[in-house]
Amino acid sequence: MATKTAKKTKEAVKLVKKRNGRWSVKGANGKYINGEEKVKVLAAKGLVKVMKKKEGAAPAPAAE
Repeated sequence: MATKTAKKTKEAVKLVKKRNGRWSVKGANGKYINGEEKVKVLAAKGLVKVMKKKEGAAPAPAAE
C-alpha cells in the first residue's frame, strides 16, 4: 500500500494520507483511531473541516 506519512505530532499520533486522498490516524499503541476521536485530531491539525448539523431542519419527505 503506497501511503505518504504527513506529520508526526507530539501527542504520539501518526497521520497518514492515503492514495485516495483520505487520512488515517494511528495512535501511540499502534492501533488506528476512528470515529469522533479521528475527526477531532484531523480538525485540530486543520486537515478537515467539521460541518455542524442545522437545528430545526425537517427531514425530506420520501418520494413515492
